[in-house]
Amino acid sequence: MHLKDVALIIHNHRIVLISHHNRRVPLPRPGQVKYEQTHIYDLVFCRTIMPIPAETTAITIQRLSMTPVSNSVISRHVAVIGAGAAGLVTARELRRKGHSVVVFERGDQVGGTWVYTTMVESDHLGLDPTRTRVNSSLYCSLRTNLPRESMGFSDYPFFSRDDPDRDPRRFPGHREVLMYLKDFAREFRIGELVQFETEVVRVRLMEGSKWNVKSRKRDEDEAGFDEIFDAVVVCNGHFTEPRIALIPGMNEWPGKQMHSHNYRVPEPFRDQVVVLIGSSASAVDISRDIAGVAKEVHIAARTVGDETFGKQPGYDNMWLHPMIGSVGGDGTVYFQDGSLVLADVILHCTGYKYDFPFLETNGIVTVDDNRVGPLYKHVFPPALAPWLSFVGLPWQVIPFTMFELQSKWIAGVLSNQLMLPSQEEMMEDVEALYSSLEAAGTLKRYTHCMGISQFQYNNWLAAQCGCPGNEEWRVQMYLANGRNKRARPEAYRDEWEDRHLVLQAHEDFIKYTSNIVSDKCVSE
Repeated sequence: MHLKDVALIIHNHRIVLISHHNRRVPLPRPGQVKYEQTHIYDLVFCRTIMPIPAETTAITIQRLSMTPVSNSVISRHVAVIGAGAAGLVTARELRRKGHSVVVFERGDQVGGTWVYTTMVESDHLGLDPTRTRVNSSLYCSLRTNLPRESMGFSDYPFFSRDDPDRDPRRFPGHREVLMYLKDFAREFRIGELVQFETEVVRVRLMEGSKWNVKSRKRDEDEAGFDEIFDAVVVCNGHFTEPRIALIPGMNEWPGKQMHSHNYRVPEPFRDQVVVLIGSSASAVDISRDIAGVAKEVHIAARTVGDETFGKQPGYDNMWLHPMIGSVGGDGTVYFQDGSLVLADVILHCTGYKYDFPFLETNGIVTVDDNRVGPLYKHVFPPALAPWLSFVGLPWQVIPFTMFELQSKWIAGVLSNQLMLPSQEEMMEDVEALYSSLEAAGTLKRYTHCMGISQFQYNNWLAAQCGCPGNEEWRVQMYLANGRNKRARPEAYRDEWEDRHLVLQAHEDFIKYTSNIVSDKCVSE
């Protein structure tokens, strides 16, 4: 290529490269990508800013009005809704970029869903909209189903602590996770940003892309307090609003029905016949919890994997059935294979619904069969980006590391240091995702379910932020844990064979915490 084929322009503190006549232009490191068309290219962040018609001259291009990716940090006033893991790391990343942050938390402490309480809702099934609400879905015996090495934030590992008051197990109980999040909040001084016992009752879009956030202190009058924000990040979690299995005859069934959201301890089920619906991690845990005291436990599941129907190994009082077909007014539960049981309790371990009762977007963001959308990469509504965003919607993931990457991306975009595609391009991406899910026969309610695809998604987020992607040990540890869980469903938390991955993780932790790797993102 000759020099006459290329124009270099300094535009708003940014070097841009303009190629002409559809020639291939070798781009500088780190991109090493070649484009056939004419482009304005950002050498700092190595991304295409906008295509330019091939016949356009360099002189014309210099007169274009462009929104630059700025090297100067722009500070926004940002509301973060929720002080769980997602809200805490989002607040940290926003403040690191110089934003003014207010975190709204309706509870009296940080931790979100990891705050255990013995309290349950007045309607155990969760259908009454006037019921007393309880945020936590934790049961007393809950232990993590992921190893702690894989769970922590990248620069704040989830170490076991030499403290008699802490849980040193590799798969610790829920209290240890809460203590970790409190340690994180203390280390990064997030508590000073949080308004505790403050419920967000309305988030309303205003003219000029501003947001009116109306909040109310617990036990105070209905008037509340209004505050204007440049941007809102929703981090309110998705383990609060129960999703119920729809069963013919359930409204007339005389026994007790409840959702796992309101399960705490097994004792209330002593000597009872319990039908449990579901096959998720919580369903597995709770069925084994209850089996220790119940007369019988009958699990109804749509999918059973490698398991077989009938009495379950290791238990004299637990059976696996296909899904419930219907229930009768005499207390009988009929399964789809024709078998039946006279039960005292139906326990719905059937998951949760995304719920944003405070959010008013004039219909731009909706929840349709548990699909929140439209959202670009599960984070930004294209029509409202970047002023509204969501952290933590994907499930069947390693959550904390994903929260961290999503929040880094949001913070960088709000600072004008990272750039989003146009609204049209984002919508095209969303529609392509929906089309691919439909072609694969995936139901809408699984739109945010990731599983193994989370690592590709995380790597994409990391690339946007200029951060390293998933560590190989973290990927392999996730896969090894899944295999071990299937092979040792009763003992996988205490028996494992991936000690070499634990060693690799700790080698990285030493680097991160000794400041050998002190700045992991280009955009920091």
